[in-house]
Amino acid sequence: MIFNLIYRSLRQHLLATLVTAGSIALASGLLLTVWVVKTQSQAVFAATNSGFDAVLGARGSKLQLVLNAIFHLEASPGNLTAADFEMIRHQREVKTAIPLAVGDNYQGWRIAGTTESLFTDVEYMPGHRYQVGRGERFFQIGKLEAVVGSYAAKKLGWQVGTTFHPSHGLIFNPQSEHHEETYTVVGVLAPTNTPVDRVIWIPLEGVQTMKGHNPLAATELSAVLVQLRAPEAGMMLNLRLNSQGSRLTFAYPIGTIVAELFNKIAWFDQVLTLVAWLVAVVASGSVLVSIYNSMSARARDIAILRALGARRRTVFGAVVGEAAVIGLLGATAGFAVFAGLAWSVAALIQAQTGVVLNPLQWNPVFCWGPAVFVGLCILGGCVPAFKAYRVSVAEAIAPVS
Repeated sequence: MIFNLIYRSLRQHLLATLVTAGSIALASGLLLTVWVVKTQSQAVFAATNSGFDAVLGARGSKLQLVLNAIFHLEASPGNLTAADFEMIRHQREVKTAIPLAVGDNYQGWRIAGTTESLFTDVEYMPGHRYQVGRGERFFQIGKLEAVVGSYAAKKLGWQVGTTFHPSHGLIFNPQSEHHEETYTVVGVLAPTNTPVDRVIWIPLEGVQTMKGHNPLAATELSAVLVQLRAPEAGMMLNLRLNSQGSRLTFAYPIGTIVAELFNKIAWFDQVLTLVAWLVAVVASGSVLVSIYNSMSARARDIAILRALGARRRTVFGAVVGEAAVIGLLGATAGFAVFAGLAWSVAALIQAQTGVVLNPLQWNPVFCWGPAVFVGLCILGGCVPAFKAYRVSVAEAIAPVS
């Protein structure tokens, strides 16, 4: 009987049901999106290191150094000398050292100079090396050639044989000077889902000796990407280079340094989460208002049901059940809202950082989030349910004179 009452009430007030469930869906989708993007981005960014353990750079902020060399987002805090590279490369604790030089762009896409070793000797993930398409290759030292990250190539519409002129500076300015050199794309990297996908890679000396650059650039680097032979080696180098000097910065470990970024913007995450919860409370309150406002119109129907033998608790349960069903419908539809919002945010993060999120990856919020919304709706439904519980049969069915 109680399920029949719920069904009939939902049909009778279909428009109000859909509007209320829609508000629940929006609130649920917003909460799921905020929670999933927050937790997954922290995990993915902390795990992104392009296969390196540390970064060596000029004296400055470790976070800025990592954002520049690993995520290709910041400017370099300063330059290193060729001697600095040779020093770190010959440390017994160092397995691999890859030089990096930046300072140019093409329509806002960063151009980075490095050596072939980055692509041939480094695994950007365990068991995964950089690859290019069939018939393509990596650039050769001494030639005006480029290898393009998959995401940059897709957005620019580039393929093997495409030529371009670099522009000076890391930020695109239509008025900025174009370099004379003409580079030719000889390979497009297979997707790696890392910041490497957003970069245009050219030979190291291409950045160092490009016309229009400071002559000192020919012997300078922006950073050195470092692979260590053992984790404890990082602590020793950290002590040796950071604590006993004032010219170099050894950023290690990368994951811990990236976590500092999220610690700095933790307040923003808290604000977004608070807003999502406030929206959730307001949406569940709409269930209370929607059902409560209809109680006056339902009073006579409720009284007739009571006169026919329905118990007070049955009426109470029907109203609470109606609120629960509305919450369930809204929470279920919220997954569709979440999918749209989350994929949009993930696409924006990939466009800006090259880091790829998978919003549909399992997250505990997929269970407790909808359960909380249904619970809030049940709580909101208790108020009109109590009003229905107190309906007087005699007063409600008495004829109006």
